[in-house]
Amino acid sequence: MKRRLRSTNKRVEAVVLGASAGGIDALNTLLQGLPASWHLPMTVVLHLPEEHESHLAEIFAQRLPMPVREAADKMPLAAGSLYFAPPGYHLSIERERSFSLSCEPPVLFSRPSIDVLMTSAADAYGPALAGFLLTGANYDGAEGLHRIHLAGGLTAVQDPTEAQIPTMPQAAIARHAPDYVLPLRELRALLLQLESAHEH
Repeated sequence: MKRRLRSTNKRVEAVVLGASAGGIDALNTLLQGLPASWHLPMTVVLHLPEEHESHLAEIFAQRLPMPVREAADKMPLAAGSLYFAPPGYHLSIERERSFSLSCEPPVLFSRPSIDVLMTSAADAYGPALAGFLLTGANYDGAEGLHRIHLAGGLTAVQDPTEAQIPTMPQAAIARHAPDYVLPLRELRALLLQLESAHEH
């Protein structure tokens, strides 16, 4: 478990991110300044009330230079795009690298569930996946990040001392020792390293 960013040349093909309470601000800090030439597909589960329409894709599309969209059933993942899970559905990534939506019961009181996204992505991408878990108030994501670790992927957690709500990062650290436990600005530097390794 690294609490300082060290150089990595690990090649990944996709990034999955999870957050709950405080997640919009954390994502904004993490993703701001990413280049328009970004190649890695990134998929986010952010806990939202099921009965509310999500405007996350619209909000982040105005802030970022990359294509941002809400994930839809059977939609293939495209290089360089950022996807948000729609409220009220679990979002999975299939082995052919497309999205799947389901209405199965909530996991840890959450639908969409970070665990569901991360576990399915680990099955689809194996060691070519990076998982990032940020601020949040429950244990969702700890098991999913562990599954990414077991598949040989890279795992990174926001430093709980910096997180707006430390419960989610702490649960992930308790479940397994992530590859990185870093503040958001260093997690962004890690993302940029992964992008650079992907390009070469």
